[in-house]
Parts: sequence; C-alpha cells; structure tokens
Amino acid sequence: KETKEAGEKEIEIRIPKLDLVNPWKVATFVLLVLFAGYVLVNYISVPESTASAGTVSPDVLQEKISNYINTQMLPAGMSAEVTNFTEEGNLYKFNVVIAGNSYTSYATKDGKLFFVQGIDIGDYVPQERPKETPQPTAEVPKSDKPVANIFVMSYCPFGLQMQKAIIPVMELLGDKANIIINFVDYAMHGKKEIDQNTNEYCIQKEEPEKFVEYLKCFVQSDDHQKCVEEAGVDKEKLQNCIEETDRKFNITGLYNDKSTWSGGRFPPYMVDADLNQQYGVRGSPTFVLNGKVIRVVRSPEAVKEAICNAFNEAPEECNQNLSNTQEAPGIGPLGSGSNSGSSGSCS
Repeated sequence: KETKEAGEKEIEIRIPKLDLVNPWKVATFVLLVLFAGYVLVNYISVPESTASAGTVSPDVLQEKISNYINTQMLPAGMSAEVTNFTEEGNLYKFNVVIAGNSYTSYATKDGKLFFVQGIDIGDYVPQERPKETPQPTAEVPKSDKPVANIFVMSYCPFGLQMQKAIIPVMELLGDKANIIINFVDYAMHGKKEIDQNTNEYCIQKEEPEKFVEYLKCFVQSDDHQKCVEEAGVDKEKLQNCIEETDRKFNITGLYNDKSTWSGGRFPPYMVDADLNQQYGVRGSPTFVLNGKVIRVVRSPEAVKEAICNAFNEAPEECNQNLSNTQEAPGIGPLGSGSNSGSSGSCS
C-alpha cells in the first residue's frame, strides 16, 4: 500500500520474518529466495524527493537495505553487514555478509528493486533443452497365455482409471489371456474400499464369467447393488464368499485393530498379500505382466498392445484396434478421458 506524508513516499514491504536460528539456515534462505523467484519485487522506503530524481545515492540505499535485512529478515542475535557498494550497469552491486558468508547482491538505482543474488549470463549461449530419455521397460517374457495382474485399490482414482482401460481388453481377449484384478495389501479410502475390494474379489473368484460386466457397471456408476443385479450375480454365493474371505484373511479384525494400520492411517487388506510381496507392489495401480512389473499408458489400446506383445503367437483379436484415449481417473464413463490423462497413483 502507498501513503504520502511529509513529502515521503512509503511502500510497505510484506515479507514475514523468518525463524532462522542457525547460520546455515541463512544460506538456505538466500538460495530458496533465489530459486523461488530470483527477484524480490519489494520496495524500500526512500525520500520522495530523492526517488523522483531517478537515482538514490549509494549511502541512502545502503542504509535502507541494511536496516531492512536486520529488522525484517534476521532474528535477534544475528546481523548482516552491507558493504562495497559499486555501480554495475544500471544497478548497484554490493555484498551482504551474514554469519561470515558473503552474498553478492544488487539493487536498482531508483531504490525500488532488491535482488538477493544475480546470475551472470553475459557469455551464456542459448542451448536446446536436452530431451528426456525414457526409462527402459522391463523385458516381458512371452507365453502361450499371458498373465496380467492388475493391483488396485477399488476407490483409488488411478486404480479405477486402469480398470477402465483394461475392461475393453478383457472383453476383446476373453479367456485367451488371464487378466486378473488383484488388490494392494492396504486400503487408503476407508471401510467402503475394503468392502468393495471384497465384493470384486468374490465375484471374480466365484463367477468369473460375470465379473467383467459387473466391473464395467461399477467403475461407471459406483453402485454395487445395481451392478450385481445387472450382471446377474448370485447374491447368496457372493455373501457366502464375503463371509468366508473375511474369516480367512481376518479382514474385519485387522480393520478394527488400528495397531495394525500402516502409519496409523491405512488398514491392511491381506487377500493378495503374498503377491504384493512377490512383486514389490507399493501402490495402486501396479501392472504385472508375465511376472514383470511394467508401466503402460492407461488407454485400452496401450494395455492391449502390452498384453498382445506377451504372446508367443498373438491371436487375431490383437489386430483389432481399441481406443488410444487415456481413461479419466475416478468413477465415470468409459472413454471419457483425454490424450493427456493422468498417470498418478495411490501410494
């Protein structure tokens, strides 16, 4: 804000004091300021009559900068010395000495801009930015019937994204590839995720021929009961499996015992714990193909290509093109993503 009193122009500097208790933190602060913005576009109060002339004298500016650093930037018991004011082009160049460390700093001659540090680019020759080298993908062994294990958390947006990408591939390849939805060995999205994990686990286990239709409904609607009806899932068989699975893996017991939670925040979900350990699964989604963890773009076509490349002899279905569009994270319609879709994870 600006106010005028008695011929002076005052501009308020709104940088909070920093709690710098050790000398090394001072150097850290200077570097942080440099990289965060390089220039402190802050004004230092100078007499209006002097500023209007266009140039502030070195003595006046030295006093103001020294006062600002010592009163606004440093804690009690520490001090800075501003020395060696010289002219350099359109700037003043000077040294700021703090705790024995000297920093070359600059200020505009009108006293309005204080540069904590400068970088000399006078002799710099512009260069092209180096291209990012993609990380090599793990070599996937081939087989007559590839096995794809897709580890997810059922309410992880990115796990849902991967499931939406895999569903058209499951529909296309049928039983010519063994595509399995597995579960990360902890849950990040509450009790509803644990329950939904078990719903999917049991439908896939007990009625695999109905699983794809159920899953296709759920990832778009988040309505378990509706999807059970639409897919024609046997409700009694499903409930029996849920109860048996809960007993076998102590799902409810572990959820109720918060001493077992990861970091006190995430309950364990141990249905596929052995596979999680085998493949080093750390988050949702994790894609394992013929025993190798790989990264794949989350579009139906990219997932299809990855699996089809893992056949000894790819079936004719692999010649069919699927959508190249990355699926959108979270619950929602299939095919509603974009070519710049997210590749995040829950971990």
